Amino acid sequence: MSTLIQLEIMRTLRNKRYLLFSLLYPGLLYVFFINAYGSGNVAGGTPAKSYFMVSMATFGAVGAVLSNSAQRISLERKSGWVRQLRLTALPGRAYTAAKIASCAVTTLPAIAVVFGIGAAEGVRLSAARWLGLGLALWLGSFVFAALGVALGYAAAPDSVQPIVMITYMLMAVFGGTWFPVSGSLENLARFDPVYLYNRLAGFTQPGHSLDVTAVGGLAGFLVVFVAAAAYLYRQDTKQA
Repeated sequence: MSTLIQLEIMRTLRNKRYLLFSLLYPGLLYVFFINAYGSGNVAGGTPAKSYFMVSMATFGAVGAVLSNSAQRISLERKSGWVRQLRLTALPGRAYTAAKIASCAVTTLPAIAVVFGIGAAEGVRLSAARWLGLGLALWLGSFVFAALGVALGYAAAPDSVQPIVMITYMLMAVFGGTWFPVSGSLENLARFDPVYLYNRLAGFTQPGHSLDVTAVGGLAGFLVVFVAAAAYLYRQDTKQA
């Protein structure tokens, strides 16, 4: 399985679309937002530079895992590659786990690029907070990697890209990626995994600890998405 994970990682890192939309695009958006907000705070008192550093890091991470996992799996189903793998000794759960793991690894550059820009723009955190926040965002990306695998088995190759983009943008809009959500919209956003993911931005504020409620919610979504991916994989196996 480790060989498959290494292969998937190398394929992703060589993908020009990944480099553009998962690395460069979130970084450019971050620069745009912090210039628009200046040195002020967003709703809730979080400094804009810290808030959008996290939201753009999550934006790049979610985009990386959703697009890469869902579209690649769908295309591999169409080409017959998944069917060929089923004829080998590799169990289905190992294939699914390899997809999730390899996608999650490729989120690290997306997070690191935005963090680097944030540090250059004046975001100041202790070494422990930088490390803790990076680790929290990386572990959170497994949730969306599992969702990407599920979408890859649920959608046909011709429709997977628009389905992923619509899912991705809706979660971002209602999850606080572009602007902090509040009021009645926040009550709805609590059911959005991206909102929970962006709640980790509070960790950047002095005196604030990791949002345990958000971590618990993300863990619940991870269980749901992994279960959905496993079910859809079995259904795909029956149809093959």
